[in-house]
Amino acid sequence: MKNILVTGAGGFIGSHLTERCVELGYNVKAFIHYNSRNNWGWLENSSYQHDIEVVIGDIRDYDSVFQVTHGIDTVFHLAALISIPFSYSSPLAYIKTNIEGTYNVLQASKSHQVENILITSTSETYGTAQYVPIDEKHPTVGQSPYAATKIAADHLAFSFFRSFDLPVKLVRPFNTYGPRQSARAIIPTVITQILSGNQIIKLGSLYPTRDLTFVKDTIEGFLEIAKSVELFGEVTNIGMRGEISITDLVQLLAKLMHTDIEILCANERVRPEQSEVERLLCDNSKLKQHTAWTAQYNIESGLKETVLWYQENRAWLDRIRSGEYRDYYEKQYGRS
Repeated sequence: MKNILVTGAGGFIGSHLTERCVELGYNVKAFIHYNSRNNWGWLENSSYQHDIEVVIGDIRDYDSVFQVTHGIDTVFHLAALISIPFSYSSPLAYIKTNIEGTYNVLQASKSHQVENILITSTSETYGTAQYVPIDEKHPTVGQSPYAATKIAADHLAFSFFRSFDLPVKLVRPFNTYGPRQSARAIIPTVITQILSGNQIIKLGSLYPTRDLTFVKDTIEGFLEIAKSVELFGEVTNIGMRGEISITDLVQLLAKLMHTDIEILCANERVRPEQSEVERLLCDNSKLKQHTAWTAQYNIESGLKETVLWYQENRAWLDRIRSGEYRDYYEKQYGRS
């Protein structure tokens, strides 16, 4: 593993993974979605930007993916549309990005004989837990258009493994959180409401449980899976094997931020009844069996670092207040 391509490198997990690869001495290409402002996302002000080869393109365009894959031995494919609420109103955009984009990565990797291809899945593909902890044999259930497109992309990746002997590994993270996470996610939503002085916190469903993994632990999981020679053609979960309800999570955040809050369920933020994933709890034994991965953060230490980042990056809070983030998202992908 020497010459690395990270798709979705300007995003939350992708930017952390890109910077970590630079720290480890790899040659890194960062594939970032084209935009009229030539903005590099979270790599825009990275202290490592002079050590990264940034390539602007579109994961939906095969030619640009083919070109950026030349000379690469390892691909981390993270580019995707991930917002579940937006997938209800714009499912076609998710098909084009998540399925066709993954096809482009697989086909380009096949053409260039890439040696190691990590496709990012999601714990949302499991749907509500049918048993816990959830291991890699758990059935997949598309409870949202987002989850359905990720399931399709997963099957497409394995079809290339079986049909063409393409060296594919499927990485399935559970609920990653931390600095730079999308403002739409639960933890940034709560933190930014509290930092804005709100004592009444409005959320969707309060009772689902999630297995939360700090972003630095998630990217170490990616890197460990990349190094493993035993995980080609396999799904591997990354998670903590611990769960917390939304209510308990919000109360813990309020405690860490030294404030008293009231939690309200806002009906407009609740998913459709059959679409809500009620419980996720990761079985990470496969990851631990085949790699040297071990978590460095528990829920409290990870949340403390996350809160501190938001407190020190008030410009990000101003962007959320102005609605710029949502406007930018819709300009890029529309509401088809």
